[in-house]
Amino acid sequence: MSNAIDLLQALIVNRCVNDGTPDSGHEYRSVGTLSEFFGESGQVFEPHPGRQSVLYRIPGSDPSAERLMLMGHLDVVPVSATGWTHDPFGGEIDDGFVWGRGAVDMLNVTAAMAMVFRQRMSGPQPQGDLLFLAVADEENGGAYGAEYLVDHHWETVRSEYMLTEIAYPAVSGVAGPIPAINVGEKGPFWHQLRSAGTPGHGSQPYGADNALIPLARAVTSVAGSPTPVIITDDWRSFVETLGLPDAQKIGLVDPDLLDETIDAIAVTDPFFARYVHACTHLTLTPTVLNAGGKANVIPDEAVASIDARLLPGQDEDTVREHLAKILGGDAESITVELVRTSAANSSRPAGRLWEALLDAYEVNLGDRRVAPTLTPASTDARFWRRRGAVAYGAGLFCDRVSFPEFLTMFHGHDERISLESMDLTVKFLGEAVAAFERRSP
Repeated sequence: MSNAIDLLQALIVNRCVNDGTPDSGHEYRSVGTLSEFFGESGQVFEPHPGRQSVLYRIPGSDPSAERLMLMGHLDVVPVSATGWTHDPFGGEIDDGFVWGRGAVDMLNVTAAMAMVFRQRMSGPQPQGDLLFLAVADEENGGAYGAEYLVDHHWETVRSEYMLTEIAYPAVSGVAGPIPAINVGEKGPFWHQLRSAGTPGHGSQPYGADNALIPLARAVTSVAGSPTPVIITDDWRSFVETLGLPDAQKIGLVDPDLLDETIDAIAVTDPFFARYVHACTHLTLTPTVLNAGGKANVIPDEAVASIDARLLPGQDEDTVREHLAKILGGDAESITVELVRTSAANSSRPAGRLWEALLDAYEVNLGDRRVAPTLTPASTDARFWRRRGAVAYGAGLFCDRVSFPEFLTMFHGHDERISLESMDLTVKFLGEAVAAFERRSP
């Protein structure tokens, strides 16, 4: 494998699918691929058979100096192959793109970072350690990957600064495209709604205590009930960078106007409307529904999974208050259980790494303007931010895929990344690392 594109193809073909069960993922396959790519083995961590993460390190000249980590994950989510026009695990190159599951989430950046690190291995010694970490289990919360490493091997994986996901294409500003730097993320608060009933024969529904009925009403209520608009400082900063006329800007930051503005945007750009909504609202999405096991048996239990995503300042009480309000008369028969939680988190857009990213954009684009963005999803950056690290997601992309269209590929059909964007991101990240080292405190 001579370059990042070759590596990306190999990582896609490895099919490290994380379905949420402990024995899925099989990230050991891609750890082996990275060993081949680097020509040497890194430090491997394996908290569960097959769930491997690997760390490579270029030691700095000063053990007390600030460390920079490049971190990507190796696992991908499952696919519905019928929705794809290319083999989701073929890693094919067609029409100037690499196609496959993980091409944007986030094997593209993992491969680009590996390429930058390999190039840097033969360079001068940095002042502080430069680390490359490829982790397992990001797609199911990190218990066998980043969370495990931070909890059990912190001194080994410690870093003051981190580049990771999510690297976005440029957003459309009035004066032209503006590179996006991800500075933070919403907090995932996964819930289960559970209802109980009495089993019986499906042929006799009259008066039956069917557990599915109240849960179905609850799921419909969750999906159909709006949540209040929340305008965060991060969102205001993002809108400000777009350089919009005052009338358009007000529509995106005024809580009384925003929902109407989102509806108007959706007419011409539904993907961007979805992003705007996610960045300004508590969202609750029904994702899994289980009830019964046979067509002629009335179920005595029904369970729904709800993916709640919280903005900064919101907590579990926010979710429970909303659910209590919308469930109405069913609230007493529905049990609400919090199954996973992580608070919203962000890094301030300032300081050594931030300025290094601006330096890299200036070298590549001749401009230091950037758009600080919030991702509605969660990333492994949160585990380092909890320990005080500064973490951003950044890259450089060509204009063949827009910012809104790019968002639809996360966990969607026909994931793909252009060959040009891969080359640009390698160049950009290489310059960012060099700029970071030049900016030694």
